Amino acid sequence: METLLVDLHTHSTASDGTDSPADLMARAHALGLAAIALTDHDTLGGLDEAESAARDLGLPFIRGCEISTRSEAGEHHIVGLWVPPQADALENWLAAVLRGRNERNAEMVARLRALGFDITMEDLRARASGSVGRPHMAAALVDKGYVPDTGTAFREYLGSGGKAYVPKRVPAPEEAVRILTQVGATAVLAHPCLNSPPEEAVDALTERLAASGLDALEAWHSSHSDTATRHCVELAARYGLGLSGGSDYHGANKPGLELGTGYGALRVPAAALEALKARRRARGLAC
Repeated sequence: METLLVDLHTHSTASDGTDSPADLMARAHALGLAAIALTDHDTLGGLDEAESAARDLGLPFIRGCEISTRSEAGEHHIVGLWVPPQADALENWLAAVLRGRNERNAEMVARLRALGFDITMEDLRARASGSVGRPHMAAALVDKGYVPDTGTAFREYLGSGGKAYVPKRVPAPEEAVRILTQVGATAVLAHPCLNSPPEEAVDALTERLAASGLDALEAWHSSHSDTATRHCVELAARYGLGLSGGSDYHGANKPGLELGTGYGALRVPAAALEALKARRRARGLAC
């Protein structure tokens, strides 16, 4: 019997994906996923559209988001699952985060222009259905013929160390965990083993965030090796955390990465979602 799969980490045009929220739901349904979460970066903007489309398709849907944070150890992402429809405290908090992102975007555009590239914020807003991000800058550089592809755009100009790069102004991971738990969402440390950090660094961050109310680790992710997944499972058991997983699908902005199955080998069992629901019910939270 084939295992039913879920995807609890995806992105749409509300942030830096290329599928609209409704199209993303249609794709998930066509692929036979048992459930899907939409977790756009630092915004809840696509959730109502996605939820409506999923309801029409009979597809179980989880409202979510992914919050960018930073500590002295580097950048960390915190996924929120089961974000309630009315989450004013989170909305206001994310609005402040977005202001910081907009300031960063303006600075990066200014640097690109100083390098001789005819790129404006108006260009980028025209490309973005939701918040503007570096993928929109990369697309503009490609379309205007300044670079051959988005990989070159990030490597030479937009990525860390690039000529136009400006570091994110982002909150600490503990802040994101606290605001998510405050509104009743499940807080998940996303892709803890992305870019192969030292195991002791992952262990220390997990211990630190578990003390702040972290609910789960994203054990299954398109970037995780089998060894990384096993490490996350062991860490979750050590700190009494749940397990989550998802593809981190961005559509055409991550070529070759498919919804539900990542680069082909990803398998997030529906049983993992049921276990997360059981943890929420044990705390008196709705699913």
